[in-house]
Amino acid sequence: MNPLIEIQKLVVQRGGRDALQITALDVQRGETLAVVGPNGAGKSTLLLVLAKLIRPLRGQILFDGQPLAKFDNLEYRRKIAFVFQDPLLMDISVEENIALGLRFRGLPKEDIRTRVHYWLKQLNIQSLAGRRAGDISGGEAQRTSLARAFVLEPELLLLDEPFAALDPPTRASLLEELSSLISRGRRTAIFVTHNLDEAARLSQRIAIIVKGNLMQVGPAQQIRMNPVNNDVAMFLRQWSD
Repeated sequence: MNPLIEIQKLVVQRGGRDALQITALDVQRGETLAVVGPNGAGKSTLLLVLAKLIRPLRGQILFDGQPLAKFDNLEYRRKIAFVFQDPLLMDISVEENIALGLRFRGLPKEDIRTRVHYWLKQLNIQSLAGRRAGDISGGEAQRTSLARAFVLEPELLLLDEPFAALDPPTRASLLEELSSLISRGRRTAIFVTHNLDEAARLSQRIAIIVKGNLMQVGPAQQIRMNPVNNDVAMFLRQWSD
């Protein structure tokens, strides 16, 4: 089976400097890949490139075997969903926030209602359906953001440190639920985090980016036992600190 994502000789510049370099990286269908590294390493840049929000200087990204550059922006963005650290909800009800993307796509009202109610239940926020987004907690807002992404049934789910601003109990609960939802749906996901324990729990493989370079990719335990260089070893020391 061909990978859903193939990255080859990628170079991305931001602010006139190289922000990200990846020689080669594949993401298999149904795989969750965690991307970890220090702050400013280039992790979020990778997601922005994959979302076609910034353009690489050179290199190629293939989506389902086709060059990303050949996709119409609207056509491609209907294949993906992006969950940010900040939920970025509209000042409307929780239910209406979850339904927004489906309404933009022109789905029949009954189909929208059925899908929205399903994901309200999956994220345990049925009781919040009629509440305005500005009146819910941070954890509830992030659950709403996740439901808004999942309801679109994306081929690729991009998650940029979605739990970073949450308190530890809420974070642990959401991480467990997200892991189950991704696994049950066999979704392809790329999950950016600076938390190595979260990365190990949620993903099949971890990609480590340091100083704008993809340094190592593999299962968590393999990387932990055999860091490829001193930069990776220094970053991994957080695991035992």
